[in-house]
Amino acid sequence: MVLSRTELKPKLRRVSILGSTGSIGCNTLDLIERNPDKYSVDVLTANSNFELLAKQAISTNAKFVAIGDERFYNPLKKALSGIKIEIGAGKNGILEAASRPVDWVMSGIVGAAGLRPTIVAISHGGVVALANKECLVCAGNFMLEEVVNSGAILLPVDSEHNAIFQVFAQEQKNLIEKIILTASGGPFIDTKFEKLANVTPQEAVAHPNWEMGPKISVDSATMMNKGLELIEAHYLFEMPEDKIEILVHRQSIVHSLVSYVDGSVLSQLGFPDMRIPIAYALAWPMRIKTPSSKLDLAKIATLTFEEPNETKFPAIGLAREALKNGGVLPIVLNASNEIAVAAFLEKKIGFLDITKVVERVLEKFSGNRISLLEDVYLFDEEARSFASNLIKMNSFS
Repeated sequence: MVLSRTELKPKLRRVSILGSTGSIGCNTLDLIERNPDKYSVDVLTANSNFELLAKQAISTNAKFVAIGDERFYNPLKKALSGIKIEIGAGKNGILEAASRPVDWVMSGIVGAAGLRPTIVAISHGGVVALANKECLVCAGNFMLEEVVNSGAILLPVDSEHNAIFQVFAQEQKNLIEKIILTASGGPFIDTKFEKLANVTPQEAVAHPNWEMGPKISVDSATMMNKGLELIEAHYLFEMPEDKIEILVHRQSIVHSLVSYVDGSVLSQLGFPDMRIPIAYALAWPMRIKTPSSKLDLAKIATLTFEEPNETKFPAIGLAREALKNGGVLPIVLNASNEIAVAAFLEKKIGFLDITKVVERVLEKFSGNRISLLEDVYLFDEEARSFASNLIKMNSFS
């Protein structure tokens, strides 16, 4: 039998992007547009940016789109008028998007809001690329159980966890001494502690190395992102808290390391561009070209590493305690942090108040345990309510 050119053509990988209008989603679409012979976009979702969602849907010929905020359903429908495409809205619309049968899903919805859609996507099997660290922080055991039950493949997209994944010898896990998460240190690494009380949201989101959304940029500034990544790494790689180290690496070139018992330390290096880890997850187990700048180590010349100042940035210590004590504390840590960061961005509290709010909420819920996935949503809601009231009453100092 002689195969035709059509039969020889590799099958397009059908892709769903949950959170397509955010930085992760836009970077994913950039890579897909550069590789039209490898991928086809079936599903796109956004929270409120219906204009960009409509443009993305038209340019990719998506089959289904969903807008989380129901107020923008009619504007989205109008923007897509005359185009053959299904439209969903609200929480149910996002969940329907997550349940669509595709080969590869990007979980890029920010915060705990991405938990239900991610679990739904995992339950349908296939490959799920996880760019939402909060999912594992809040429901690590439940998510991993669903991965096993469904036969899904979970790939980390965070640059640090993606780096570890690339050099982590799963079959020799007993020979791994520790994993090392690197941190840029954020925009305030050299700012004196007494000046942090007066920093503005504009200053906090001005990350020196990465282009990210406002929430994760503030998390980087407080170093809470590294605390959340510590908990995520614990679940992804089944490593105990005391075998996960954090180092400040200002250049953001070494994206994390794995230390082995023989003294070998393996790392993944790359220019600080999220398209590199996204591309690795998108093409896995192969690789694709990216437009990212190539490293010139001779030009960079110096790579530095230092221990984080946990007195100045207490978020790391709060995350470690939440992981060690377990129960609802990782859920509460994330929920209270999301509320506090939003309040800071709205100029309702100061920069240093973010971790103060988190600490107070952790104290309130210490000792509570969970046994069901629904408990995660229950305590997430209660922690958010308690944190909001603390901020409203200004009673967190």
